[in-house]
Amino acid sequence: MNKIYDYIIVGGGIVGISTAWQLQQRYPEKSILVVEKEDALSQHQTGHNSGVIHAGVYYAPGSLKANFCKAGVERTLEFCQKHEIPVENCGKLLVATDPLELERMRALYERCHENGIDVELLDQAALTEKEPNITGLGAIFVKSTSIVNYRLITEKMAEEFIQLGGEVSKRTEVVALAESAEKITVSCKSDGQPFQLDCRFLISCSGLMADRLTQMLNIETDFQIIPYRGEYYRLAPKFNKVVNHLIYPIPDPDLPFLGVHLTKMIDGTVTVGPNAVQGWKREGYGRINISLKDVLDMIQFSGFWKVTAKHLKTGLIETKNSWWKPGYLKMVNKYCPQIKASDLEPYPAGIRAQAVLKDGTLVHDFLFAESPRSLHVCNAPSPAATSAIPIGNYICDKVAEKEPNAPKEVSSESVAEPA
Repeated sequence: MNKIYDYIIVGGGIVGISTAWQLQQRYPEKSILVVEKEDALSQHQTGHNSGVIHAGVYYAPGSLKANFCKAGVERTLEFCQKHEIPVENCGKLLVATDPLELERMRALYERCHENGIDVELLDQAALTEKEPNITGLGAIFVKSTSIVNYRLITEKMAEEFIQLGGEVSKRTEVVALAESAEKITVSCKSDGQPFQLDCRFLISCSGLMADRLTQMLNIETDFQIIPYRGEYYRLAPKFNKVVNHLIYPIPDPDLPFLGVHLTKMIDGTVTVGPNAVQGWKREGYGRINISLKDVLDMIQFSGFWKVTAKHLKTGLIETKNSWWKPGYLKMVNKYCPQIKASDLEPYPAGIRAQAVLKDGTLVHDFLFAESPRSLHVCNAPSPAATSAIPIGNYICDKVAEKEPNAPKEVSSESVAEPA
């Protein structure tokens, strides 16, 4: 008789591993399996980001993002300290370079106070004193922003999950799901060989494939994952000390992307990016990437055309700058003028799994879907990595709600569900 797992979690990124780790702490007697199609963990969004522990500047007060982020900063730092994972509290400057950005900066400053974030408003002279190589009219100084390697965090969580009795199956791709009153059958393939797994409850933390997992169970949803490619450069080594803090532009509040910024990495290098261009392959990290299946899914989805039309001008500019390095450089030179095109060295790209509704609305907050025996994280936007521990705890709480007799105690590594 085949083993029936109590829980199967699809996705070996930081959200999936955090969920599994906390679920195993709550229910040590339960059998929990994480399936990951790649041969290592953190191969997609977790391993292709800037490594920033965000303070929660941008998020609407009371939103899941704001609550998750605030709790996530504390829990992430605690976890890193406990496991001796390197963290640098370098702080962040959001730099305004024109009058419109100054106006947006003041609104953002008020939002920081609403979210209870310790920030300081800098005029031009104070900005220059903190960052002699940065040009701007003013800035918001966010003191609590730090940098880390999220792959290390994920690996340590996975290690503890396994020590608690959990299992991780890599090179295991989910190709179909079937739900009955008693279980979910998970059809998989590994190295080309098909096999099946069974579980009493399934949790999907599948990022770029989130919508396809809901489709496998015929769950009615109003969204599709649209991939947006974020391209980075690394600055030449002579610029490793060009900034003392993370340098961000003032974002356009109508877009979910933060814009090109200078990021100190935990290894001592400095990256530039990311931009935001249309992706034509959900897991396309090379220079030219096209997947016929991914393209067909997009062009058959009405929300793709609506969101593209709404942001057409921005999209065309981003695409031009993607192919024309001087255009990309211009986005950096507005606040760091000494960098030249020859200083921009290749660096791996990332793909953002952006949930878009049928009416063309970009989903800015977390989005979930469910069936009687499954729960799906459909949109886990930045700051998902920062917030991975409270997100995992929130998912555990939602699972407990679906199983009324399950214990509700929260482990010492977890946090209460956001208000």
